[in-house]
Amino acid sequence: MIRALITADRIAQKYNVPYSTVNHYTIIGLLKVVNKRKNVRLYDEAEVRHKLKRILELKEKGYPLSLIKSNL
Repeated sequence: MIRALITADRIAQKYNVPYSTVNHYTIIGLLKVVNKRKNVRLYDEAEVRHKLKRILELKEKGYPLSLIKSNL
């Protein structure tokens, strides 16, 4: 099965998330880089979609990112 890959720039555009947030989520381990091409990080798009949806749901309930990470 071939996974659809997406760049951090494209995540920011497609999911209306600031690029800095994508970077932060990557640094703290909420989003996982699955491949790199030169200096471009690539993410599994299905995983990103699922995780961003779950992160938003939990943030709306008042969960801090540290607990959200343990829930993912």
